[in-house]
Amino acid sequence: QVQLVESGGGLVQAGGSLRLSCAASGSISSINFMAWYRQAPGKQRELVATISSRGNTYYTDSVKGRFTISRDNANNTVYLQMDSIQPEDTAVYYCNIEAGGRWLSGWGQGTQVTVSS
Repeated sequence: QVQLVESGGGLVQAGGSLRLSCAASGSISSINFMAWYRQAPGKQRELVATISSRGNTYYTDSVKGRFTISRDNANNTVYLQMDSIQPEDTAVYYCNIEAGGRWLSGWGQGTQVTVSS
């Protein structure tokens, strides 16, 4: 069984920065993709960014140029550097991983990011 533990969230002023971390542990084969999602109050969970095992990245349009996803393969950890944070970035942030062709069906507890204007 795989566990995902997100951390690094908090309260930040608009224009500030945060660095989120997510560590995957348990029975894990080779991880292909790692991803960050977020869910704002009253909204559906949305994909924020992904990174492949080769380092290829994808960002949703609203975070391009502000957020940077990276990973530490040796430690099965994915990061999300959030710069120029805006109030609309307020959400609970979750990570997920794809290994063996399948994304995890479960989620971690997430980490809350709250941005004050």
